[in-house]
Amino acid sequence: MTYTWTITNLYTIDLPSEAGYVVNALYTIDGVDGEYSASLNGMQQFEADPEKPDFVPFADLTNEIVVGWVQEAMGEEAVSNLYASIDGMIESEKNPPVSPTNTPLPW
Repeated sequence: MTYTWTITNLYTIDLPSEAGYVVNALYTIDGVDGEYSASLNGMQQFEADPEKPDFVPFADLTNEIVVGWVQEAMGEEAVSNLYASIDGMIESEKNPPVSPTNTPLPW
């Protein structure tokens, strides 16, 4: 299974010490397993603190930097849960669940 994170939007505020400080990141996670795929969208909020040691000016941001922030803010368990959700969606594509049939009564 391959997972790809893409930051789709960034929401910023201007602080006295820094313009364009990121406070929200919208993302998509695409999971691919051979010919099967599934995606999840989400949003992560950040606290406005330009004094953090990992602060990066807006102009210097990359998809990889922001994905790292999102994953760190979420924590390993939440990231694993997202992957498990994608895995479940793909498994349902591979092996669609059996749905019961409304069978007419025999009488």
